[in-house]
Amino acid sequence: MNLNNLSIIIGREYTTRVKKKSFLILTFVVPVLFAALCIVPSVIMAVSKEESKRVAVIDESGIVLPFLESNEVVTYADYSDYDTDSVKSTLDELGMDALLHVSRLDTVARSLTVDSYSKKPLGIELVASIEDKVNDAVEDYRITSYGIENLDRIMDEVKSNVSMTTYTLDESGKESVSSSEVYMVISMLLGMIIYMFIAMFSGTVMSSVIEEKSSRVVEVLVSSVKATELLFGKIIGVALVALTQFLMWIVLTLVIVSVAGGLIGFDKITESASMTDPAAMMSSMGVDPETVGNMGMNMDLTALTAAADSTAAVSPMAAVMNTLASLNYVQIVVAFIIFFIFGYLLYASLFAAIGSAVENEADTQQLQIPVTIPLLIGFFIAFYSFKAPDSGLVFWGSMVPFTSPIVMLARIPYGVPVWQLIVSIILLIATFAACAWVSAKIYRVGILMFGKKSTFKDLWKWIRQD
Repeated sequence: MNLNNLSIIIGREYTTRVKKKSFLILTFVVPVLFAALCIVPSVIMAVSKEESKRVAVIDESGIVLPFLESNEVVTYADYSDYDTDSVKSTLDELGMDALLHVSRLDTVARSLTVDSYSKKPLGIELVASIEDKVNDAVEDYRITSYGIENLDRIMDEVKSNVSMTTYTLDESGKESVSSSEVYMVISMLLGMIIYMFIAMFSGTVMSSVIEEKSSRVVEVLVSSVKATELLFGKIIGVALVALTQFLMWIVLTLVIVSVAGGLIGFDKITESASMTDPAAMMSSMGVDPETVGNMGMNMDLTALTAAADSTAAVSPMAAVMNTLASLNYVQIVVAFIIFFIFGYLLYASLFAAIGSAVENEADTQQLQIPVTIPLLIGFFIAFYSFKAPDSGLVFWGSMVPFTSPIVMLARIPYGVPVWQLIVSIILLIATFAACAWVSAKIYRVGILMFGKKSTFKDLWKWIRQD
């Protein structure tokens, strides 16, 4: 293989694609879209508050209405003395948006039924709020029916809300608070991103091969360079384009996040999240600590402060921030680059072989199936990995070269032994070398074959040719 010819082909592929408008648009638009995906949901939630509703209530049970308190979102009006059918038919005249009908109490089952009537469907938050209040009313009725003094207070004291704090231990035995949810999100994102990149850029190689073959440009190219040089030049050139785009996405995303953080003020959010002084917290809410103490509550602020200090490290926000800070970003980035490069090279060589065997993309469907199925299997295993990162399925998925680029990246946030990483990379490189050799034999023959739809039998015949 002539390295000079190879470098010329790589340079041609790289510069041609980098100068395309589609490359420039994707490079600058994708980071903005990533930022929008983080910001837009919060904005939507902030501005999409439901308009205030007026609800007429016919309470035949006599226990629900006291629990229905009006607020800025909904106003309840007592229409218990009215007929249900008449209210339903005159909602507009009464100035009501909906009717809430509560049935009589079933003293045997100690329950009731609730129906709502409105011309427009009620929002899910309003429906959930009404259901919660009705359930509170029924629970209060049932507690009262037992005739046990202070049973409601006893029930409140019995209720528990215990949450588990998870710690991870480093090699020195030092413990730190961690959040399983953060590991799950990062695991899913890494698996999804590398799957998308490999599928997208490998498909780009195949489309490029088909385009050159169908336009007969390849006949001119192979008269000057070897087919294998053209194959690997194209694959490496597209890989460099992918890495360039990926690195620019990282830089631009960090810039956007930094600017957004400066405008929004993440430092203030962090300070408020980490506030552990009870006196300061009460003062920030407009409550005078001395007044609280004078009310006979016997509040020991020193003791509360000490308790707050002991639990500050296990708050949800602290767990998330501590988990993000404890991640080995160097390992994640290095592993991502290695598994992306060799995973891409593995699949790109296979897709290039497929592209060389057909004359248009419509003929690729049959030949693509054996190649895309392992990629999809790896994607599905990666989504399972956050549930059981050390299970046999996930372990072997991270070792088998056709699925390891996706699954191993999904495992890394949970911690992977170094020997497993090394073995997985060696197997991936060896498999790429074998597939590249096979693909080169197919490409060398298939790129000049016209007028015949290739089959798996034809591919096997080309592989066996000397």
